[in-house]
Amino acid sequence: MRAKRKQKLFVILGLVSLAAIAVGLTLYALRSNINLFFSPVQITAGDAPLERQIRAGGMVREGTVERDPDSLEVMFTVTDYVEDVEVRYSGILPDLFREGQGVVVVGELQQGGWLRADQVLARHDENYMPPEVAQALEEAGYSPEDYQAKAAEVGKRLEAQNDGALAN
Repeated sequence: MRAKRKQKLFVILGLVSLAAIAVGLTLYALRSNINLFFSPVQITAGDAPLERQIRAGGMVREGTVERDPDSLEVMFTVTDYVEDVEVRYSGILPDLFREGQGVVVVGELQQGGWLRADQVLARHDENYMPPEVAQALEEAGYSPEDYQAKAAEVGKRLEAQNDGALAN
C-alpha cells in the first residue's frame, strides 16, 4: 500500500471513529432525559423502572386528595379504573387539578409502589384528555368519552359542594 493511500485510510478511519464516539455520547446523554409514559396497570405490573423519571397518567380518583394543612404536601391516587397508584407531591398544584379529572404526573417510582412527583400536569379544558391517558384507558377496555362525561359530572358535584359550603 502506498503512503498516500495509507494516510487517506487513517484519516477516514479516524473520522468514522470520531463520528461513532459523538453518536454514542449523544445517545448516552439523551438516555437519562427520556421519561416514558406508564399507566397504573403497567406500574403495578412492575413494567415501570424504580427511581427513574417516568410519566404516569390517569384520572384522579374521587375522594383521595389529601392536603397537609401545614405544608404544600399533597397525596392523591391516580387510576385507570383497573389499578391505582398513590402519588405524593410537594408544591402548588395547577388551578385545573381536581378529583375526577385526567392528569399526567412526572416523577420517580419509589420502592413502596408510590410515585414521588416532581410535576403535575392537568387538563386545560373539559374536552381534553392527555393522549397517553386516553390510550391507557382504551387498553384497559374503557372509553375516554365515558370518563370525560364522568369528569364533568364529578366537577359539577364538587362545584355544588363548594357553592353549598360558601352559602353556609
